[in-house]
Amino acid sequence: MAPSTVLPPETFTRAVQGLTSVRPRAEIALDPLPAPKRLAPFAHAIGATVLRDEDEVSTGRLVLLYDPQGHPAWQGTLRLVSYLTAEIEPELAADPLLPAVGWSWLIDALDAHGADYTAIGGTVTQTTSTRFGELAGPPAAADLEIRASWTPLSTELGVHLEAWCALLSSTAGLPPPGVADLAR
Repeated sequence: MAPSTVLPPETFTRAVQGLTSVRPRAEIALDPLPAPKRLAPFAHAIGATVLRDEDEVSTGRLVLLYDPQGHPAWQGTLRLVSYLTAEIEPELAADPLLPAVGWSWLIDALDAHGADYTAIGGTVTQTTSTRFGELAGPPAAADLEIRASWTPLSTELGVHLEAWCALLSSTAGLPPPGVADLAR
């Protein structure tokens, strides 16, 4: 006898359809990723890579979690979990205001795209590294990392993914769509 297959609930299916309907700007490539299996009964994951002048400058993962029973900390049944990292100029990494700016990019992107949410939380980390000895190479490198999660207030998640792509664009230093970057 073949093993039974549990069909995902309609709420989860609608949420995934919203995520897969988004077409990001040309510099952002979205690809499906294996979803975590232990965080919720149903999960879907997307990976992103941002290219600028053919260089990878930012990457991220957005994971949709769905628990039909809900979760008190989530204040709902759906949860979006985001992780992204971007290369930044080493001078920027020393700016004590950078974490607040990085967090504002997330909040501003969600609000600008009309992505209603609750129970948002996360961290913004700035790091620098210098290579020595056998690993000696380019001068100091720096990264910005934003980890966040929030509960969407509807299953229409396309606006949440559009907002997340806007966040990726901000962290990668891309100009707004339709604006030429004269510095390049």
